[in-house]
Amino acid sequence: MSEKRTIAIIGNPNSGKTTLFNRLTGSNQHVGNWPGVTVDRKTGHVCHDGIGIDIVDLPGIYSLSPYTQEEIIAREYVLSDELDGILNIVDAANIERNLYLTLQLISLGLPMVVALGFMDDVRAQGVEINCDELSKRLGVPVVPISAKKGENIHDLLDGLAHGMRAPAQQPTYLHGVGAAIRRAGDLLRPLPLRECSLPFYAAKLLEGDKALWAKYGGDMPREMREQLDALAEGMHSHANSTDNEMVLADALYDYIEEIVSASYKRPKEHKLTVTERIDAIVLHRVWALPIFAFFMFLMFWTTFGPLGSWLGDGMEYLIQELISPAVRGGLTAIHTQGWLIDLICDGAISGVGGVLSFLPQIVILFFFLSVLEDTGYLARVAFIMDTLLRRIGLSGKSFVPMLMGFGCTTPAVMAARTMENDADRRMTIMLTPFMSCGAKLPVYALVAGALFPTHQGLVVISLYVLGILMGIVAGFILKKTIFRGVSSGFVLELPTYRMPSFKGTVLNMWQKAKDFITRAGTIIFLMSVVIWLLQNFTPMLSVAQDAGESILGVIGTAIAPIFAPLGFGEWQESVALLTGLVAKEAVVSTMSVLYGAGGDSALLSGILSTVFTPLAGYSFLVFTLLYMPCMSAFATIKREMGGWRWAFGAAAFQTVLAYLAAMVIYQVGTLIL
Repeated sequence: MSEKRTIAIIGNPNSGKTTLFNRLTGSNQHVGNWPGVTVDRKTGHVCHDGIGIDIVDLPGIYSLSPYTQEEIIAREYVLSDELDGILNIVDAANIERNLYLTLQLISLGLPMVVALGFMDDVRAQGVEINCDELSKRLGVPVVPISAKKGENIHDLLDGLAHGMRAPAQQPTYLHGVGAAIRRAGDLLRPLPLRECSLPFYAAKLLEGDKALWAKYGGDMPREMREQLDALAEGMHSHANSTDNEMVLADALYDYIEEIVSASYKRPKEHKLTVTERIDAIVLHRVWALPIFAFFMFLMFWTTFGPLGSWLGDGMEYLIQELISPAVRGGLTAIHTQGWLIDLICDGAISGVGGVLSFLPQIVILFFFLSVLEDTGYLARVAFIMDTLLRRIGLSGKSFVPMLMGFGCTTPAVMAARTMENDADRRMTIMLTPFMSCGAKLPVYALVAGALFPTHQGLVVISLYVLGILMGIVAGFILKKTIFRGVSSGFVLELPTYRMPSFKGTVLNMWQKAKDFITRAGTIIFLMSVVIWLLQNFTPMLSVAQDAGESILGVIGTAIAPIFAPLGFGEWQESVALLTGLVAKEAVVSTMSVLYGAGGDSALLSGILSTVFTPLAGYSFLVFTLLYMPCMSAFATIKREMGGWRWAFGAAAFQTVLAYLAAMVIYQVGTLIL
C-alpha cells in the first residue's frame, strides 16, 4: 500500500451517512431513519487502487456552529490536523438545507468530494439534477449515488482515491458579506490558523462564534479586534438585521438559491409523494395516537404471544435438555469434583441459561423497533409526542433518546447530545431511564409468565406504559424544581419513508442478539458463579448447611425488611435486585440460582408462583422497571451530565420514585383486594 489518508464523512442528520459508511467499509453500524443515531465518531477502513483510506463517520450536523454535543464533536475534528479530506454526503431530496453545511465545509479549504445521495428517490419524484453544473458552482467534485443500492459507489471510491481536490473557489456570500469575510481573512493571517481555512475562521468570528472568540480572541492585538468589530458592524448596512449570524446565513442561503436554480429542475406539476400520503394518515390529529398504540400492541403481542413463547420454549429445551445434561455427563465422565460440577451446571449454566431462554423474545422486540425506526415512523412519534412533552417543559426531540431507551439506556443517554439546551439535555437524560430497556424484558417475561400466564402480554404492556407515565410525572417534578425555565424550540426533520433493507434489519437484530449473548456470557456468567459461591459459603468461609446461613442469606436478610412494605420481603428477591444493579438480566439468573431452578424457567415460574402473590409480583416488576439503571448506563449518565453529583442524584431520584410507586401499588391494592 503506497499511500494512506483519513477522510471524514460529514452530512446532515438522516442524510444517509451511516448507510454510506457501511457500504464503503463493510461495517455494520446501525442505520436509523431519524436524527441523532450517530452520537460519536466511528472509523472504518477501505483500500482502493492501492490507497488505504480510513473513513471516519461523524455525527450528523446541520452546520459547523457548536450548539449541540454532536456539532462540537464534528467541528473539533474537522478543525484538527487529523484529516486529509472531507466526504460530504448531501440528501438530494433536501438539497437547499443540505448545501448550507456543504458551503461551510468548502470554506475550510480542505480536499473534498460531495456525494449526492438518495438519487433513486429524487428520480422517482421526477427531479433532474445537473451534477456537472452543481460541481462547477461548488468548485468540488460531485458524485451522484444511492448508498442503499450501491449506485456509483465505485466512482465515489475513485474520487476519494484520485479525484479529491481543494475547492476551486470559496462560497460567494452575497450582499457585501463576502467582501467583509475576505478582508477579515487577511486580518487573521498573523494568527496560528490553517491557511486554507482562513475564510471559515473569518466568517465564524464575524458571526460572533463564542467558542472561537474564546480560543483566539485573547491572542489578538487590540487593533485586530477593533477592525473585526468594524467589519461585523459594516455588514448590518447590507441587511435588515443586527444579528450577525442571521446576516451571514441569509447571505449564504441567497447564494444557495442561485446554485439550486441553475442545477436543480423540479417537475412542473407537484404530485403528492408516498411520504406525504402516509403522513396524512399517521400524523392525523385524531388517528395519530391510536395508530401508534396499535403498532405498540402488535409488537408486544408478537413478542409475548404464541410466536415468542414457542421460540422461548425451544431455546429453553436446547439449554436444559441438551446442553446442560451433556455438560454434566461429560464432567462426570472425566471424574470432575462434585462441587465443581454443581458450580458449572447449577451455577453458571443455570444462571446464563435462565437469561438466554428469553433471547428469541429480545430478538423479536428489536426486529419491530428496527423496522419502525428504519422506515422513518419513529421520528413521527417524536413529532406526535411534542404536545405532551411540552407540558413538562421538554420538546418532542427529547422523545428520540427516550424511544432509544426502549432498546438500551446507555446509547439512549448518549443520544441526548442532540439537545441544544443544556438544561433540556440533562433533564432528558434523567427521564430516559424510565423507559423500559430490553434488559428488563427477561424479568418481565419470567414473573408475568409465572403469575399472570393468561395475561402476560397485557401485564408487560402495562409496565412499558407505566414507565412512560412515571417519566411524565418525574418530568413535572424536575421542571418545578431543578430545571425551571422555558425549554428550547423543537425542530425535527421528518425523513422520507423508506423500506427497511433486509440486510440492515438482520444486521441490527444480530448486533442486539450478540450484545445480549455477550452480556450473558460475561457479566451474567460471572454473576452466576459469584452468586453460587456466596450462596454456598458462610461469612466465615465454611460450607453453608442452609442457604439462609450463607453470605447472600446474611446480606439479603439484612436488607429484606426495606422491601417488606412493597410486598416482597424474602431475602432472595432483595439479593436479586442488588445484582440487577450490575445488569438487569442478572435478576433472572440470580433467582434461578438462589431458588435452585437449574435454569429451568418452568420450574422457576412454579416456585415464584408460590413465593409471590400476584399483587406482590406486580409490585416487584414495577420496582424493577423504575429503580436505577445498570452500571453501564450509570457510568454513561455520569460522563454525559458532567459529574458524580448528577449521576448519584439521578439514581437516587429514580430509586425513590420506584420505591414509592411500588409501595403505593401494593398497599392500595391490598386495601382494595
